[in-house]
Amino acid sequence: MKPRPALVIHGGTGTRPARRRVAQIRRHLRTLAAEMYDRLGCESALETVAFAVQRLEDDPLFNAGTGSAIQRDGHVRMSASIMDGARRRFAGVLNIERIRHPIRVAQLLMDDEDRLLAGAGAFRFARSRGCAPWNPITAARHRQWEHRRAEPSYGTVGAVALDGDGRLAAATSTGGKGFERVGRVSDSGLPAGNYATTEVAISCTGHGEDIVEEALAARIAQRVLDGHPLRRAFAHIFRELTTRHRRAGAIGIDRHGRWTWATTLPIVFAVAQSRAGHVESF
Repeated sequence: MKPRPALVIHGGTGTRPARRRVAQIRRHLRTLAAEMYDRLGCESALETVAFAVQRLEDDPLFNAGTGSAIQRDGHVRMSASIMDGARRRFAGVLNIERIRHPIRVAQLLMDDEDRLLAGAGAFRFARSRGCAPWNPITAARHRQWEHRRAEPSYGTVGAVALDGDGRLAAATSTGGKGFERVGRVSDSGLPAGNYATTEVAISCTGHGEDIVEEALAARIAQRVLDGHPLRRAFAHIFRELTTRHRRAGAIGIDRHGRWTWATTLPIVFAVAQSRAGHVESF
């Protein structure tokens, strides 16, 4: 029997923002989850997570694509990755500039010989594949940068999905911490922050250094591959993260369509959508 499609999307983890902003995020994620679930009925998990993250990159509520945080030198450098669980194939971009959809560039790299590109090389590849230059800096982000004021939450975005053919995929995109040193690398462009296999798909959010040091997405996936149920794997690892004072969150879905999320921070913005309806975390 074919599995029932399901997906989870997230808009980051961190401190709880003002009530009005929570309502905006809830509305945007709920609407997007419903749209992407309909899309999942006729497209693959890989195509669906890529498009979901692309839509989130267009939403300045989040720290990815347009509306990304600005680095110390006044530039935006973004990272994104995508992974096809069926092929165990990963592609990503690190510190790419002047591109509207970093996740699209990562998707274009999926069948390339060199599947992880950084900086100027990533931008040149994007331009060679028809991606037009784009300024992702919004007026609100520029005011924050001018006043050296960072957002009080992490707004990385991501999506994981299971399609009707049993294929899993994960996609994640971020604008980074904001005010970071030039050259700093985010987890979102690495398997530490985004990972998928034939059994499970994981997208992470939070403090990049903590996620990288824990190899979080790949570690959760390996625990599921070792035979642990998804929710038990999350519970075990997030207990360890809490003990080590790590600042991280993650969403996950397995090949049976079971999903979960967890965070060590006050809130994770996530919506799960399946045939049974949607479930939110706000």
